[in-house]
Amino acid sequence: MYAIIRTGGKQYQVESGDRLRVEKLVGNVGDTVDLDDVLMVVDGEEVKVGQPVVEGAKVVAKISEQGKSKKVIIFKKKRRKGYRLRKGHRQDYTSLLIEEIQA
Repeated sequence: MYAIIRTGGKQYQVESGDRLRVEKLVGNVGDTVDLDDVLMVVDGEEVKVGQPVVEGAKVVAKISEQGKSKKVIIFKKKRRKGYRLRKGHRQDYTSLLIEEIQA
């Protein structure tokens, strides 16, 4: 059994027991999160496709980590003008452990 969920503007295929890194969610390590934007649920031969979401379906996940990803360096330059710009960015993320899919 697996599901397609939407969180943080992205879509993910998840199964029970998966670890998943998503955009930052509010909560502490150990908290349980219900993901209600379930777009599709597949259970063997039975497929439920939402319009746009499956009614009554949710994915229960546990927050296993809150953190920041690697630094991305942004560098801009204009030749012969003396213009150089260097910035860095670290995106926040939440690591989830998928516990169950309720269809």
